Order: sequence, then structure tokens, then C-alpha cells
Amino acid sequence: MKKQIDWLPILIQCRDNLKMQINPLLKTLNHPQPSLGIGAGGDPIKKVDLTAENAIVETLKEYGLSFTLISEESGIKKYGENPEENYVTADPIDGTTNLMRGIPFYASSIAVSTKPELNAVHTALVADLFHGVTYTAKKGEGAKRDNQKVTPSKKATLEDAVMGIDLNTYKAREVAPRLTNLIEKTKHIRHLGANALELCYVADGTTDAFIDIRGKLRTTDTAAAWLIINEAGAKITTPEGKPLSAKLDPKEKLTFIAAANQKIHKTILSLIKA
Repeated sequence: MKKQIDWLPILIQCRDNLKMQINPLLKTLNHPQPSLGIGAGGDPIKKVDLTAENAIVETLKEYGLSFTLISEESGIKKYGENPEENYVTADPIDGTTNLMRGIPFYASSIAVSTKPELNAVHTALVADLFHGVTYTAKKGEGAKRDNQKVTPSKKATLEDAVMGIDLNTYKAREVAPRLTNLIEKTKHIRHLGANALELCYVADGTTDAFIDIRGKLRTTDTAAAWLIINEAGAKITTPEGKPLSAKLDPKEKLTFIAAANQKIHKTILSLIKA
């Protein structure tokens, strides 16, 4: 019989090891950085990204775990005797540009699943590495911020809502017109630059919605936050209002609308052009 693994303490240990490993690098981020090629997700690799990924892998190996790593940096790698037993989807540093430029909004995102599919994620952690805040979720057990249960906002109108919209894309001319009606009716729009953390802000009521319809965001960015959003009781769907499902792969892209509650979600859907 397969042994049940309590993954949450392991992910917390991954977080602690990661923070310890990257800490010496933070003092030299404004120095010229070596070119380390392009990661599996398509972005240039920084030394801090690789160091963070290695810290996660080292921790999992110390526990003697078999797993398949699905990472934004190294792609898909298998470890142990039965790597198909567990899938660990990681964005070791979400918001690397913020980190490199000294903007205090970046995180580490780790999700565990039984299959390489978003819907199979059962344990998740998103750690705000600057502010020392950690979001966690276990399937069926709710979502927490620093071990305190979180619930999303009850704000129902766009006039009061704080909404994140990611428009960072070469497709801006195509994407922006679809959002014009929504932008005109929303008073407070933000984009902070680490999408996993922005989704967690919807989960805990800090913001009321976060939207990304560019088709550019990878599942490695969103796997952990997807579970945290759902376990908190917020909504995350496709822009057509359908359940979000995707393959867990560094090259897999998705679009979504995450909203604090059914009412504001419905309003957003009605204003986005197909």
C-alpha cells in the first residue's frame, strides 16, 4: 500500500531552504549577471532562479521522495524510483524582474499533484519572499495565510473593487480592446508583477479580482495559486466562464478570470469582449 505523504511541512522546508540559499545572492543582484540561457518557460535564466530551483530539489531529495519536477527553469525532470507517483510544479521565483530591480513583490510557487494536470493539484504553497508571508492550501481543507484561514472579499461592484489586470504583452493591441468596457467601469486597477502572489491576494480579500487573458501565462505560475483560490472560496475560470483545466507543463499557457465572489465574477464576464 502506498504511503500517504504529508506534503505541507515538506513544502515549508522547501521555502526555508530556498530563502537561505538565495539570501547571499540578493546583495549582488545589481551587479552584471552571467548569461545562463533560456529556461523551459521561455524566459532568460538568472542565477537566483536556478539557485531557488536547486534548493527545492535538494529538499525533496533529502526526504527520499520520488517525483517529477515541472519547473519554469529546467523543464521536466524525473527523480527517484517512481517519479510518476508525485508531480511537483514550481516557479522557484515568480517575479524575477521585480527581484532584480529591487521591487518588493516576488514569490516562490510550489504545487503537488498526482498527475501532470491542474485539476489534480492537492497541496500548494506560495511564499511572499520579501514580506515573509506564506499562503498554503490542502484540497478539501481550505486556504491559509500564515496558518490563519483566509476568505475572499465580498465586494460586489466594480466601483469599489481593486482589480489586477496583466497587460504585459506584445499582443496589447489585440488584448486591450477586449478589456476596454471593464477598465472604464473599474476605478482601482493594479498589476504588481508576480501573478501567483496576485492570485493569492484575491484569495485572502486583499484585492477583488485578477485577470489575465493574454494567453501568455504558464501553468507553472498558476498551479499553486489555483488551489489556494479554490480552497479560499473565490472563483477562477476561463474568460468564457468555464472551469479552468490545463496540462502542467512549462510550455502550457492559459487565460483566466479570478474573482472574489460569484457576483463580481459575473459582472467581469459580462464586460469582456470575446
